[in-house]
Amino acid sequence: MPEPGVTGAAPVPLCASEELAELGQAVCFDVEEFGRKAPAFAVRHEGQVRAFLNRCAHVPAEMDWQPGQFWDADRRYIVCSIHGALYEPTTGRCVSGPCRGARLLPIRTAEQGGQVCWYPDERIQPLSNPSHP
Repeated sequence: MPEPGVTGAAPVPLCASEELAELGQAVCFDVEEFGRKAPAFAVRHEGQVRAFLNRCAHVPAEMDWQPGQFWDADRRYIVCSIHGALYEPTTGRCVSGPCRGARLLPIRTAEQGGQVCWYPDERIQPLSNPSHP
């Protein structure tokens, strides 16, 4: 069932809730952004699942320093391994670095019955062809 405020969007299963530990490794996944394949990730922060496109707001580069590793050393911020930009995990707003004030692109998520799902919108859709570049 669609989440309130997500008109007509069917949830897309992402992972079991237990796969996202508090401040732990991210679950990475691919989406289509305006018809092109784009990497995304989901993490758990303050008990909530947060998901974003895996793209620094400064330069469109993937941010994880190792696959699925997005937290800074203190596990307080999402960090871009390329530019050192720090992002607030609840909002995706850059609080330090070359793109200060810019934001990561969020992806709406929901968690129910031990399952994490994400919701497509006008910009972000499920992959229509998983082998699509």
